[in-house]
Amino acid sequence: MTMHTLLIANRGEIALRIIRTARRLGLRTVAVHSDADTGAPHTRAADVAVRIGPTPAAESYLSIPALLAAAKETGADAVHPGYGFLSEQAEFARAVLGAGLTWVGPPPAAMDAMARKDTAREIARKAGVPVLGSLGNVSGGGWFAMQGSRTYPLLVKAAAGGGGKGMRVVRGEDELAAAIAAAGREAAAAFGDDTLLLERYVEHGRHVEVQILADEHGNVLHLHERDCSAQRRHQKVLEEAPAPDLDPAVRDALHLWAVNLAREVGYTGAGTAEFLVDTRQGIEGAWFLEMNTRLQVEHPVTEEVVRVRGERIDLVEQQLRVAAGEPLGFTQDDVTVTGHAIEARIYAEDAFGGFLPQAGTATRVRWPVSTGPTTVRVEAGLEDGTVVPAAYDPMVGKIIARGPDREAARHALVDALDDTAIGGLVTNTGFVRALADSGAFRDGEVHTAWLDTHPLPAPDPGPALVAAAWAVASAAAQGGGDGWRLGGPPADTWVELDDAVLRVSVARGEVRRDGEPPTSCRAVGGAVEGAGDGATLLELDGVTARFVVDVRPRSVEVSTRGHTFRFARPGGSRAAEADLSDGVVVAAMPGALARVEVRDGEVVTAGQALGVLEAMKMEVALVAPSDGVVRVRAAAGEQVAARQVLFVMEVADA
Repeated sequence: MTMHTLLIANRGEIALRIIRTARRLGLRTVAVHSDADTGAPHTRAADVAVRIGPTPAAESYLSIPALLAAAKETGADAVHPGYGFLSEQAEFARAVLGAGLTWVGPPPAAMDAMARKDTAREIARKAGVPVLGSLGNVSGGGWFAMQGSRTYPLLVKAAAGGGGKGMRVVRGEDELAAAIAAAGREAAAAFGDDTLLLERYVEHGRHVEVQILADEHGNVLHLHERDCSAQRRHQKVLEEAPAPDLDPAVRDALHLWAVNLAREVGYTGAGTAEFLVDTRQGIEGAWFLEMNTRLQVEHPVTEEVVRVRGERIDLVEQQLRVAAGEPLGFTQDDVTVTGHAIEARIYAEDAFGGFLPQAGTATRVRWPVSTGPTTVRVEAGLEDGTVVPAAYDPMVGKIIARGPDREAARHALVDALDDTAIGGLVTNTGFVRALADSGAFRDGEVHTAWLDTHPLPAPDPGPALVAAAWAVASAAAQGGGDGWRLGGPPADTWVELDDAVLRVSVARGEVRRDGEPPTSCRAVGGAVEGAGDGATLLELDGVTARFVVDVRPRSVEVSTRGHTFRFARPGGSRAAEADLSDGVVVAAMPGALARVEVRDGEVVTAGQALGVLEAMKMEVALVAPSDGVVRVRAAAGEQVAARQVLFVMEVADA
């Protein structure tokens, strides 16, 4: 390979993923980091780590001069952008090439052509690929004129970028203006471009994408397809390969269209052509959506099932070899699919509290390990003590399960999520576990809008509370404290957790809470075999479940079925110590108060917009909880902490 030192212009789990392959190929690796990521796992994994700026992404991971300076300082001769940040910015690719470095990605001209959804559609039409007709485009800051009558529902989405940012479903004329304004603001913040497309919205569509790989010698191949239909607000949650229950004729057409599109645009390297599929209409119900000119978050599910002459494929390795000018070295006939794989994205977000991003320090982190005929793969940049800042995307890892068929892979993923415990942070692990375990996902009923209309039930903290009390009492008994009587059975232990007082009898095997029948509790063996350190089995009222319990002086954290519950002990405190009055508006997450829509002392009505909070690429509207006079407690642009008071309502004078 002609290159010798690779700079990874990214962070977190994708930086670790690239470092792993680069090291296997004998390349020296350079990690970059902002102040927020000092000492992060990816900086320790690389051969060299360079600070590129302060925490804000615009001054670090999005700073082209800082990244090029880091490459020069470390003697890097190649740059891999990962995904997110500058990975799809042709300007960055040109700057890398202009500095005499190797760009591990497609040609800038191809990136330019496919970066915008509107121009990409015109190229698709030239390549003979069907597209979902656009009803017009508009700047998010203004209005527009549209030919003909509008029919609903419509989809408003950003012409630049992806990841569900700047996208709104509009079901009536009265929603259109607000959707355009909100999507435009979000698109401008995420991509620096507020141009929007309006198109017909396809209900119950499936999101199917085809992995492309091409070299500089004219070879363009597909590596089969993935189904990414399990989405929440257009953000992927579960992805799988191959796409289940797909009409063979549609499958073949998608493969052909993806290859033709890549040829049309002169593509090289790894990329993805994304399609919307209405399975009720056959080939007539398949349309091109966009092309991602980078490595995808979900690339591991392809790697887990695609074989080249019987061997696993490493897409990062292929990217590096293509960037070095090497031919692919295999043909389409050499590519096969074996088994099935499903990936769950793990986010620091409150899935049962409005999906608000979370930030903080991970305390105990426990990832699953592989057992039996199925395999589990973890791609994560999170470990004990890792700080998750509010400044970046909230994804902290991915768990991928592979099996001989879809059901085996699904069961393996559910088991893997059962064996995952992340303390100190609120994550969506339990949410994706519940989705993977649902009958709807099992039966293929989940489409791109399913999660937005089928909320999953919030978890019951009861079993975790019992497990926490049992652990505290057991620890006291083993420690020889008040729980033992000399010459007799151990005394009952009273355990106070949050506002509950529980009476635990280790001897009788029961946990009792006042006013409720006792819960029988019995430890089943020790650690769970093959599940890694720390998991125990408890039988509660005859039902056996896995628990990871972390007993601390002031709190107990219990992880079960992917959910993590925190209970305060005497002297400790809950995350929200007291309920605030209805007249107070607080920050639900750490972030920036992007805008303040009112003046201090202004008279407002219930539901009136007060401001907008931004964190981790998400925008949250803040509204008045009641009529009254508003007092503004934070300034626009100010960085705020979770639960910081932003606005206070006072009763207006009569």
